[in-house]
Amino acid sequence: MSAFLDWMHTVFVEQFDVWILLGFVAQAMFMMRFMVQWIASERVGRSIVPIAFWFFSVGGGVLLLIYSIQRQDPVYIAGQALGLLIYFRNLWLIYKEHRRSALPDGGKGEA
Repeated sequence: MSAFLDWMHTVFVEQFDVWILLGFVAQAMFMMRFMVQWIASERVGRSIVPIAFWFFSVGGGVLLLIYSIQRQDPVYIAGQALGLLIYFRNLWLIYKEHRRSALPDGGKGEA
């Protein structure tokens, strides 16, 4: 048990710095996207993905990418960079859909 407590102290206390704090903030943002999605789905009684999910994804993804670059972790760098492409693509698709639906004919063109 002593070895485990020593390990916990080393990992969570001794090496604590501003980068670890950034990593925890990034993880909290990433977790919030699931909370937003869960609450929104519970409210309507079906699974939905609100736009806030994608903004929390971008925020958490950017911070985790910065953190992983500073930590020089190639696995997390690749994973977060790829994820950011997907998050931005989803926001772009949402933007295009909203822009199309704002047109007088709903974006359907002339019949």
